Amino acid sequence: MRTSALPVTLTAAVSALALAACTGSADEPASDPAAPATSAAPSSTTSSSPATAAATATSRISGAPAGLRDVVTARYGSAVTGSAERGRWRGDDVAVVTGSGDQDGDVTLAVRPRGRQGWKVVGGWWPSLGPTKGKAQLGGRGHVLLIGSDARPGEDPARTRADALQLLGVDGTGGAGLMGFARDLWVPIPGHGEGKLNSALVYGGPQGQVDTVRRLTGITPTGYVLTGFEGFEGVVDDLGGLSFRAPFSMDSHLTGGQIDKGARRLSGRQALAWSRERKSLPGGDFDRSRNQGLLLAAAALQARLAGPSALPRALTVVDRHTESDLTGEEMLLFAASFYRVDPGQVGRAVAKGPTGTAAGQSVVRLDDASRAAFRDFRDGRISG
Repeated sequence: MRTSALPVTLTAAVSALALAACTGSADEPASDPAAPATSAAPSSTTSSSPATAAATATSRISGAPAGLRDVVTARYGSAVTGSAERGRWRGDDVAVVTGSGDQDGDVTLAVRPRGRQGWKVVGGWWPSLGPTKGKAQLGGRGHVLLIGSDARPGEDPARTRADALQLLGVDGTGGAGLMGFARDLWVPIPGHGEGKLNSALVYGGPQGQVDTVRRLTGITPTGYVLTGFEGFEGVVDDLGGLSFRAPFSMDSHLTGGQIDKGARRLSGRQALAWSRERKSLPGGDFDRSRNQGLLLAAAALQARLAGPSALPRALTVVDRHTESDLTGEEMLLFAASFYRVDPGQVGRAVAKGPTGTAAGQSVVRLDDASRAAFRDFRDGRISG
């Protein structure tokens, strides 16, 4: 499972937006998220009007190459001051340009797709422009499936049982939800009859797992983010650990699983142990899924405190340790949308039910409360 992801981030909001797309300068250097971003002179080939040229000439955006600076000033239509942070996701360059106050001020999200020279503004929020022009544009409601593979060193994470499944959603109006799944749920697996929910990854890879969750819930995820044990640890450690308040002490047989109650900073190994432990928990796999949700909530809070400007680096780190079918634009919008979520409108649930047997295995049968939660979550938010 993936704590990072989503601040990332972890961890989409509002309606379909009008993309402010402009072409960057042909001689603009390719961005390198591993190197310090440098400011470049305004491009002479990007201006579409005298007004845009004037805005570009007076804008002051530190850390932005010419093409990125030009599309941001075109979005404002006037002089703008701010700073840009850049990163990379699935080969696409991503950028967050912030004014004063970070998430309380203006935030512009931009992407340069792989193989293209031009940047385009894909969303953001701009309080300085007023209630109409400054309205957040973040893509509307959506869901992303987070898949934690059971792969050990040397195994393919995309073809090993899913050790953790969490469906993350936003409704585009300030609400959100997080739904975990008991991995032993006995469900229809497209093309393979019936089986345990976590076996869909073995049969059909990540897309097969997404299709199985879609058929089970009636929810169509925008995409997925997948990682194995090593990738999970790598994300947490590369981001400097995870601030977490453990609601109880854990004494697990897993390495790193001795965790005292209270506030602490978890290493990647400790976070992995917390997310995997089930034998010592009264509710077994059901409680484990809830614990995974607590880690994701902690990651989202940590990202929120860091502010949107930290997103490009976080996405770059997550990208190194995961697989995903989300584009840079989809991931940037989805992750940024959580800065606009009202914490009081975020619900959590676990899809579960009574235990039984099927095909000689111990399984979980989905209960009516879980089916009701699926219907509730289709708009991107879990009530209550």
